Amino acid sequence: MIREKIEEKIKKAFRSEFRLKLDKIELVNPEPQFGDFALACHSFAKELKMPPQEIARKLSKRIKDKIIAKTDSKAGYLNITVDQAVLSEQVLSEAVRKEDKYGESSKNKQKHVIEYSSPNTNKPLHLGHIRNNVLGMSIANLLITQGADVKKVQLINDRGIHIMKSLVAYQKLGQGKTPEDAHEKGDHFVGKYYVQFNEETMMEDAKEALRKWEKGDREIKDLWENMNKWVYEGFDGTYKALGSEFDKNYYESEIYETGRKIIEQGIENGVFKKEDDNSVSVDLEDIGLDKKILQRSDGTSIYVTQDLALAVARQEEWNADSLIYIVGHEQEYHFKVLFEILKRLGYDWAKNLYHLSYGLVFLPEGKMKSREGKVVDADNIISEVQDLAAKEIKKRFPDISDAELGQRSEVIGMGALKFMLLKINPTQAIHFNPKEAISFEGSTGPYVQYAHARISSILKNQDLQDCDDVDFELLKEQEEREVVLKLMQYEEVVQDAARNFNPSAVCNYLLEFSHIFNTFYHKHHVLKAEDEDTKNARLVLIRAVQIVLRNGLDILEIKAPNKM
Repeated sequence: MIREKIEEKIKKAFRSEFRLKLDKIELVNPEPQFGDFALACHSFAKELKMPPQEIARKLSKRIKDKIIAKTDSKAGYLNITVDQAVLSEQVLSEAVRKEDKYGESSKNKQKHVIEYSSPNTNKPLHLGHIRNNVLGMSIANLLITQGADVKKVQLINDRGIHIMKSLVAYQKLGQGKTPEDAHEKGDHFVGKYYVQFNEETMMEDAKEALRKWEKGDREIKDLWENMNKWVYEGFDGTYKALGSEFDKNYYESEIYETGRKIIEQGIENGVFKKEDDNSVSVDLEDIGLDKKILQRSDGTSIYVTQDLALAVARQEEWNADSLIYIVGHEQEYHFKVLFEILKRLGYDWAKNLYHLSYGLVFLPEGKMKSREGKVVDADNIISEVQDLAAKEIKKRFPDISDAELGQRSEVIGMGALKFMLLKINPTQAIHFNPKEAISFEGSTGPYVQYAHARISSILKNQDLQDCDDVDFELLKEQEEREVVLKLMQYEEVVQDAARNFNPSAVCNYLLEFSHIFNTFYHKHHVLKAEDEDTKNARLVLIRAVQIVLRNGLDILEIKAPNKM
């Protein structure tokens, strides 16, 4: 609200001083010693035929308002300082009155389909899947805060030679056992046989099993369905722990053959070419993507053909403004090819497809490897961070009950895991260390959660006055001002994070905000403030901080605890 008022004052000053009408201006947040807002005047110098510093100086003299305490010009920047009492009253009142809606907007009325997770049914979810899921959930939440309609979907890769490997290994080694017999989650049970698959002695059997599957062999189909059922039950447990839900699941087994009509259409339109060996290709060499086979000589489909059919089906089903694929960076070439083919086929909506490419997750021991059994299973890493959290909690509260310990360790452990995977820009690789993630100090989720819990403790049994009855002029300390200024940036941070599909911006904001709050808290009393009116003003101040910390953590699918 204050930012918008300042922008309007500056636009009015441009009109009156320079007869220049501006539709939009970009304010920045300068260093505290320069003010609360700044406008770089350098971009106007050419049009106004005037040095930036002179433009800033003239604007500084023009802008007058009761909400503005001071204006000045330095190095071509117009700097504006807002009256502290007005700043506190407007920002804090808005945050407290809106509560869980603070930071939300209705500017984005579009529909977005987000695909994430998309596991194989031959092994459990691993640490990389956790990063994929937390990215998908948080990006969906970011878009929802901006008013978007979001559909969350996944493609389950439930067919192919890799699925037959676990099936054949189970046939030979499983002895008819079930996950219940082995006392294992279904996905771990099936994944064990994928690791035990022997390339030399079992590969021909796997190929034969795939041929039988494609012909509808009942024995193979029944076993395949049963093993998939075990895996889905295992996935459900992991998804529940992560808080991950989907509006629809798509299955590769149901769509892998449906791309043939698109292939035929492409041949008729001259987009695709049928080769001498009866295979079908598309030539993308003109844009540096090489020549790509879309259908094998025996008429079978490949992944990109399947994805063509799936993209068309999804667009027909959802009529979305964008489809966002959250898939690791090793698939960048695949999606460039997919999007280009859809454009050449004449689908106008193809320009709205986006591949959010994210980096690998490395452990202290190095890269995860599925076939060697060195993958860190999602369930194991979830259990490890919760155990580490329990140890940290037990150090601080040795007499805590087992029930309370279990509840807190789950909240803090999952918060630590998610935050560590989200605080790095999605495009970058992550070196994940569980012990570092769980620390209550530093750039971690528990650090932010602790700030929220501390405020909850202060506010417990306190009656907050209505904002209309609070004397905000009493919030005159520099640390109080810095809290309010940072709080005011929240809405802008969320908007930018949603626009750029970048939850790490929210993480970094929450870390900075928690640090600013802690600095204030260590320097100034709240419950033991010098008088009752100051105490009431500071209670409103920290209530607003609590709201923003909780709302930000909600976006990240992290719980904001009242106790640590």
